[in-house]
Amino acid sequence: MNRCTQPVAVVAGGSGFIGRHLIAALTDDGYAVRRIGRNQAVRWSDARAMRHAVDGAALVVNLAGRSVDCRYTARNRHEILDSRTATTSALREAIRTADAPPRVWLNASTATIYRHSTERPNAEVDGVIGEGFSVDVATSWERELFEGDLPHTRRVALRMAIVLGDGPAAQRLLLLARLGLGGAHHDGWAPPHRRYRGIGTHPTGSDRAPWYRTHGRQRFSWIHIDDVIAAMRFLRDNDELSGPVNLTSPNPSDDRTLMRTLRRVVGAPFGLPSNRWMIDAAMAVLRTEPELILKSRWVLPEKLLDAGFSFRHPDLEEALRDVSRRTRSAR
Repeated sequence: MNRCTQPVAVVAGGSGFIGRHLIAALTDDGYAVRRIGRNQAVRWSDARAMRHAVDGAALVVNLAGRSVDCRYTARNRHEILDSRTATTSALREAIRTADAPPRVWLNASTATIYRHSTERPNAEVDGVIGEGFSVDVATSWERELFEGDLPHTRRVALRMAIVLGDGPAAQRLLLLARLGLGGAHHDGWAPPHRRYRGIGTHPTGSDRAPWYRTHGRQRFSWIHIDDVIAAMRFLRDNDELSGPVNLTSPNPSDDRTLMRTLRRVVGAPFGLPSNRWMIDAAMAVLRTEPELILKSRWVLPEKLLDAGFSFRHPDLEEALRDVSRRTRSAR
């Protein structure tokens, strides 16, 4: 391809496993990829370099944000929030002041923005926004994305469910199943704490962490990494889609079914179920949060389906078997 006509894509915060897959896909599509990040040639602290990076770009994708796979200490809570809002704000300013702003800006968000739901799913139009720390992070993140007027740039918030691929979420689930710990997770009473209290300029929810008697029936919304990348390409090319878009399989599971499927995939004959007090103790040792497996996320990709998007991995068992095969072949 002629370098003078080669389109440019900017990927911010692309050092994680989604970013690696995205950069490879964009390179295959013929883009010259410019990267923004803490350890990239263009850094978040350099407003001028950021403006130059996005100027003339055809596409900007922002995946920046500290991992939520950690304990929600006071320090980590603020880092999780600030790493999302500050970078999104800086990117918005770079786009606003660019001479030739990008046509499309895809910005990461999360399906955790919706409430704990066991009675009905949440789609983009009628979904109910939740409350508490994780939701406040998501709503603050999206406010920064959609703030102000960018008349030449279409903005999309990627409300991603848990991504199955060669990343930490799927690898941890597969490991638990292999170790015989792949039973259902039962929510219930737990000692009160304040780690899930609201945060930001519009904090919501109670200071006390919620709990529910789910009996392992909390919903599990997920998406395969191949469909994440395919959906980004679809959104890039579809001028009719903007605003929040759910990136999640059309076939969500529940926790019991998820863990039973994992056991089949890895050939585990049994999986020990666990109650909230056991999960709390284990997650404290692992320095992460029970919310990541106990919150009921029931989310559907209504906008993508209505626009004609076709999922490559709509079935949970097939998706997990594909991930497991890729993991073995990469060793």
